[in-house]
Amino acid sequence: MAHLFEPLTIKSITLRNRIGVSPMCQYSSEEGVATDWHLVHLGARAIGGAGLVIAEASAVSPAGRITPGDAGIWGEQHIAPLARITKFLKQHGSVAGIQLAHAGRKASASRPWEGGTHLPNGAGGWATVAPSALAFGEGLAKVPHALTVEEIAQVRADFVAAAKRSLMAGYEWVEIHAAHGYLAHEFLSPLSNHRTDSYGGSFENRIRFLLETTKAVRAVWPDALPFTVRLSCTDWVEGGWDIDQSVELSRRLKAEGVDLVDCSSGGGVAQAKIPLGPGYQVPFAERIRREAGIATAAVGLITDAKQAEEIIQTGKADVVLLARESLRDPYWPAHAARALGHATAVPPPVQYARAW
Repeated sequence: MAHLFEPLTIKSITLRNRIGVSPMCQYSSEEGVATDWHLVHLGARAIGGAGLVIAEASAVSPAGRITPGDAGIWGEQHIAPLARITKFLKQHGSVAGIQLAHAGRKASASRPWEGGTHLPNGAGGWATVAPSALAFGEGLAKVPHALTVEEIAQVRADFVAAAKRSLMAGYEWVEIHAAHGYLAHEFLSPLSNHRTDSYGGSFENRIRFLLETTKAVRAVWPDALPFTVRLSCTDWVEGGWDIDQSVELSRRLKAEGVDLVDCSSGGGVAQAKIPLGPGYQVPFAERIRREAGIATAAVGLITDAKQAEEIIQTGKADVVLLARESLRDPYWPAHAARALGHATAVPPPVQYARAW
């Protein structure tokens, strides 16, 4: 059996293979509420054979949305539609995961196909918040409100409440989004965090928000269920957040009960020059796995079955998460199984068996 199709057990949860669907915003929710689009979109990936299907970044508060169409988990009204989805995913063999998020200074934007720029307050947009009153730049030019210590505590409480609702909705895997220039990443990076209090300046201070939030969420998330964090392992800018800091942070996250680090990069500053290429972020997952002694997920331009197999076989990561490739091919796991000579590793649903 190819290593890619070996099961992976974390706590009480077993993934049927090492292939996961990365959280990808669909910008198709209504006041944060999931629609039939989400059921079909996520359900198709479960039918296609993914071991893990992570729902898109789900805002812990209305102000934490990237766009007005973002998914939400800030209210009781969000639970039932999500429970319908998680039930379907489980019925078709996938573990249902959710990513909890706050967009920080990158919130209040129009949908990508509408330009992706900041919406004015009162014209579909809202006031943004961040560690410091620094705009992201380019089309995201709003200057955010710098959070007070009391407001930071409220955001942390929003993450905790969102985790509780996620459990009620049937999720068995939770991820805190601390990447791509959103709020938690904004605290981590000295390029976006210019605070002079206990949440800014030194490495110890800049990681404080994420560690406190992690500890608070861990306290309400069942010990038996996987708890993960997505990091941007580097800003790709001199003087910014980098892989050395990510390794040390991952050690601290492990000590707080985090089971896996989802290793991405970039998104923190507009001027970053990212060297895109097949598997360009895999070395981050490999190094964190080796040096922090924690399980990792590899992401970023993983498209080929042999490429994914090599990542798992050589111990560079424990899971591969597909994003755009999963959008292009919901049945990628089944096709990968055939390509690696293990077609039976992803059996078809009975409804499709005649044509599989």
